[in-house]
Amino acid sequence: MQLHDIARLIGVVYEGDSVEIIGLHTLKEANETQLSFVVDAAYVRDLASTKAAAVIVPSALASQVPQGCIALVSEEVYLKMAIISKAFALPLLDKSAPAPVIGEGSFVSPAAAVENGAVIGKNCTIMAGAYVGLHVRIGDNVTLYPNVSVYPYCVIGNGCIVHSGTVIGSDGFGYAHTKTGEHVKIYQNGNAVLEEEVEIGANCCIDRAVFGSTVIKRGTKIDNLVQIAHNCVIGEHSIIVSQSGIAGSTTLGRNVVMGGQSATAGHLTIAAFTTFAARSGVTKDVKESGKTFGGFPLMEQRQWLKLQGKIAKLLS
Repeated sequence: MQLHDIARLIGVVYEGDSVEIIGLHTLKEANETQLSFVVDAAYVRDLASTKAAAVIVPSALASQVPQGCIALVSEEVYLKMAIISKAFALPLLDKSAPAPVIGEGSFVSPAAAVENGAVIGKNCTIMAGAYVGLHVRIGDNVTLYPNVSVYPYCVIGNGCIVHSGTVIGSDGFGYAHTKTGEHVKIYQNGNAVLEEEVEIGANCCIDRAVFGSTVIKRGTKIDNLVQIAHNCVIGEHSIIVSQSGIAGSTTLGRNVVMGGQSATAGHLTIAAFTTFAARSGVTKDVKESGKTFGGFPLMEQRQWLKLQGKIAKLLS
């Protein structure tokens, strides 16, 4: 879209030169053909170094937009970004895309659906009711059990196993809100990527990213009934146990263990080789590797157990 048309769409004044915008991205990742946004002063450092062609900014930050980057000024930055995201939403179907490619030795059930542009590697098994979306890439020796859904543009690496009912690449839960309380969908224009040798249990949801990719790294094992939100990165060889939830944009280091019904808040960074006991509630970054935590508020598991023992004595 032309920047003039984008400005008109969101009701922002822009009278500069015509600039073609091909997509949206974060301040850190945007290039000279993309539009980005900044909500508040917490992101000023990223704003100063952004390579975006233009950014949507509140008036208080307009003077800090770097030279060569165009400022579209609005006091409703998040809402305007949501409106634009719809204009750049990815197509879900494309009958003009090439026919699916199925690798040697692979079995695709007649009751499965594979969209145009999809590529399935060698020696894969795609069982009844599975859905493989537009331009999905699946490596070799992959098994999709019945009723697995892989949304468009997602990637599954070699040797992965995905059990029944799991959804790879569903939309992340993202909405902007109007002043009168309506909820405006933020279209999720990234994808989800499973690296090699990942196994995901039944009825899990791995959300696609708003921009970029949600990534489940090599060797990770995920139990049944787990939610991984948009833009998360799950480190190599991690274990996520049943009914756990990882909120958006959280990064787990390698070999992190999440016990049953444990959960994290969003935008956290968790050190490698950290273990969270069942029902842990993680609300802050964990920076030191190798420790075991439990409870809510979160503390080291030994402290949590001692605390519970003292509480039990008070009640006896």
